[in-house]
Amino acid sequence: MKAADADILIVPGWLDSGPDHWQSRWERNLKSAARVVQEDWHAPQKDAWVANIVAAVDAATRPAVLVAHSLGVIAVAYATSKLAAGRVAGAFLVAPADVDNAQSWPENEGHTWPQDSFGFAPVPLAPLGFPALVLTAADDPYCSQARAQEFARAWGANFVDVGQAGHIADQSGHGPWPDGLLRFGKFLGELKG
Repeated sequence: MKAADADILIVPGWLDSGPDHWQSRWERNLKSAARVVQEDWHAPQKDAWVANIVAAVDAATRPAVLVAHSLGVIAVAYATSKLAAGRVAGAFLVAPADVDNAQSWPENEGHTWPQDSFGFAPVPLAPLGFPALVLTAADDPYCSQARAQEFARAWGANFVDVGQAGHIADQSGHGPWPDGLLRFGKFLGELKG
């Protein structure tokens, strides 16, 4: 599959992805990409986020490929049970946020994750039902690599260790993230349309 053969749905995490974040850059540069917009990026409600992902997948005119980051990955994991069979060709899941251990998360852009997880905990551990790739860094402050590997196994996803890359966001130097784009292209190439 090529990017033009899919509706690439960008699913940002908590606080959204700013203009320099790799997700925003991909959205601007991939003609078939669109962001799944959430009503509240600062106090996210799981059910609302899941409903918006489901609506975006339902509205897709080509096979959907989800490109999620951080809390967006967890929202995708919750959405899978509500998605119509065969509508999602695959999911590229970057730096999942371990909401079960959110009390250890650092401050992000002056915001602290409240103790109430907005319904996102516990992390769902059911198979996704479509091909997926989980990419995480060894030093991600929002999720240990052991937990990310546990998620990948439970979801039936392949796992990639991207090394020392923090939360794989523009704050950790991954605005353009060319290696991620290469990995995404390879992932797309392995999907069936």
